[in-house]
Amino acid sequence: MQFPRTFFVFCSALLLCSSLTYGQKASPPAPAAMTPTPTPAPAPAPEYVNLTYLLSVAGPFHTFLNYLESTKVIDTFQNQANNTEQGITIFVPMDNSFSGLKKPSLSNLSDDQLKSLILFHALPKYYALADFGELSTKGPVSTLAGGQYTLDFTDNSGTVHLDSGWSKTKVTSAVHSTDPVAIYQVDKVLLPEAIFGTDVPPMPAPAPAPAPDVSPAADSPSADSKGGGSSSKSLPSSSTSDGIVGLRLSVWSLMVLTGFGVLVLLS
Repeated sequence: MQFPRTFFVFCSALLLCSSLTYGQKASPPAPAAMTPTPTPAPAPAPEYVNLTYLLSVAGPFHTFLNYLESTKVIDTFQNQANNTEQGITIFVPMDNSFSGLKKPSLSNLSDDQLKSLILFHALPKYYALADFGELSTKGPVSTLAGGQYTLDFTDNSGTVHLDSGWSKTKVTSAVHSTDPVAIYQVDKVLLPEAIFGTDVPPMPAPAPAPAPDVSPAADSPSADSKGGGSSSKSLPSSSTSDGIVGLRLSVWSLMVLTGFGVLVLLS
């Protein structure tokens, strides 16, 4: 009886081992560890554009920059340049444009009018030079002054002309043109029609050309000499008249004496 019992124990152990082996093979594999996806680096913030620095190193634009700071318009320009997606385009007159401005005078403007005039020199969007060709076909363009403060543009073979209603000027050079800020130099102050009205002063008439200074020829006789010459030819001199009268008296005297002699002979 010992052998069957031993055989039974052996078979049970063998069956148990087979079950464990099958269980290990049938169990699903452990999931593979997930590799974390790297987070992309944040985009660098756009570089801050300092308009005061740009205008102080170029130009000279000191007069325009002084107006920007005194009217606080520089804060509006800085905010439009650095805190909006549209950007800004600024037209800057040189110092001699202000010194040559005789009529009208900016000294007679109120604080609000002066602020609007400086805002009138900027568009609330970045425009490269190549954009003005299309912009000239769209009619009046609104400025940062808003309302009726608009500018008309004309692109003449690549030269950009501006018409403010009172003054006409053109872009003479690009001071800075990198999105979102464009700064262009102009040769006149932009005077808005909304402030100065429509009574544009006429252009001064050109001075007449001086008459040519024609000198008489050195050998040509003067009027007096001509007159004197003609009078000397037409009027006989006094000595000539006296000679003629004396000759006539001599002839009469001779004839009288001859007749008297004939009478004496006949008697």
